Amino acid sequence: MQIKVSQFGLNLAHAWATAASSAKKSRIVTFVKLTSSDGAFGFGESAPSSRYGETLETVTAFLAKIDPKQLSFDDVPGSMAYLDKLSSGDFAAKAAVNIALWDGAGKKARKPIYDLLGLGFTENKHITSYTIGIDAPEIIRQKVLEAEQYPVLKLKVGDKNDRETMAILRSIAPAKTVRIDGNEGWKTKEEALKNIEWFAQDKNIEFVEQPMPADSNPKDLAWLKERSPLPLYADESFFAVADVSLCVDCFHGVNVKLVKTAGISGAYEALQAAKKAGLKRMIGCMVESSVLIGAGAHLAELADHLDIDTNLLITNDPFQGTTAEKGIISFAKASEPCGLRVKATPSFVM
Repeated sequence: MQIKVSQFGLNLAHAWATAASSAKKSRIVTFVKLTSSDGAFGFGESAPSSRYGETLETVTAFLAKIDPKQLSFDDVPGSMAYLDKLSSGDFAAKAAVNIALWDGAGKKARKPIYDLLGLGFTENKHITSYTIGIDAPEIIRQKVLEAEQYPVLKLKVGDKNDRETMAILRSIAPAKTVRIDGNEGWKTKEEALKNIEWFAQDKNIEFVEQPMPADSNPKDLAWLKERSPLPLYADESFFAVADVSLCVDCFHGVNVKLVKTAGISGAYEALQAAKKAGLKRMIGCMVESSVLIGAGAHLAELADHLDIDTNLLITNDPFQGTTAEKGIISFAKASEPCGLRVKATPSFVM
């Protein structure tokens, strides 16, 4: 096996800001290409977040440790066991390798990853939300107008203009389903409850994601869950299977992201464990290209909700994967059985 690593800057149509991060117009991700001796190959992607202690530098350092001879498209579990011996963390870096392994396995078998996992994929069923990040009022208006074709919106909150932002959204899209994402923006249980109760007056709000900091006292999170008029979903509070027990007490659902679970394999396990525990499940994303977005889509049958939209928010995606016309995730136009191919553009060579 050979491994090739390349960094690439994803350009956003609008600056991306949340309650926990300042506005940026681009994000650098790391792509991985694995090629076996028989010519089979697979692509993966790492989109690390400093919020979880991972950076481009930590990803590069971890990938440099890998002996590609220890990786195999024919043994994804064994390959991941090898990676876990190298580090107990580095989940975003491992995600890139794991996705590349599954991609290569799918190409070799001429089957989509969702079939390799025994999940299948139902067309015309799975709808992703479309994210409206924190921004100035005039830009919020523009973003909502640009999202006209998408039936479900996800609104980032935790800013002093939250109520004005919501009013702008509703002036353009009065009846759309909206998900509220606090990104840890409300610091106390009382503040969180007050804001959730205000949003709950809108009958088309579906749920609230991570209203309080992940390091909040679990008793405060449980207090909020007991009183909240809207379902609460964990994001920053949920990484993988080990967090299920805490989330059962403090949330109604979890947001599973492949960069936090070390890829498809870990996300599959986390989604199954959350389901068994009675938690609702959403598959989410960071700022990612179609590599990570498409990888998450293969697990759609295990989720109640999808939030895999950031490939729609960037302007220079070097890959083509799933489509999302009117928000409906589809593999129907994919040219490869894994649902992924490199675009023929001069901006990306790998």
